[in-house]
Amino acid sequence: MSTQEPVKKGGLRGFFRRLATSQAELEAAELREDLESHGATPIAACGERQRFCVAGTLRTVTLRPRGGAPALEAELYDGSDVIDLVWLGRRKIVGIEPGRVVRAEGLVSLQDGRKVMFNPRYELRPTG
Repeated sequence: MSTQEPVKKGGLRGFFRRLATSQAELEAAELREDLESHGATPIAACGERQRFCVAGTLRTVTLRPRGGAPALEAELYDGSDVIDLVWLGRRKIVGIEPGRVVRAEGLVSLQDGRKVMFNPRYELRPTG
C-alpha cells in the first residue's frame, strides 16, 4: 500500500499545461475568469442591438475623427473577443489608456464586422 499523498489539483499536470500554453493563452484564460467578479458578459456572447455589460483590458486607445468630429476609440479585450468602445466628441478621457482594466455598459452594434459600443458608461477598475 502506498503512503504517497494525492497530487494536488493542478499540481504536476497543471505545471506541464502551463509550460505548453502560450503567455497570451494564459492571460486570456485569466481575463475570462475575472469576468464574473466584474458582473460582465463575455464579449464573444454579446449580440448585436442589445445592451450588455463587458469588462476587460484596454489594448489600444486612439483618436480618430468620425464625421468631422473627434472620437476617442479604445479596443477592449476580455479573453474571449474584442469590442471597440467609442466616445464621440471626446479627444481624451483621464484613465482611458492601454493596459487599464475597464467595465463598460451600453448598446452593442456591428460596424465593419467589429463589435462597437458608442458612448458607453464606464468604470475604471483596479488593476492587479
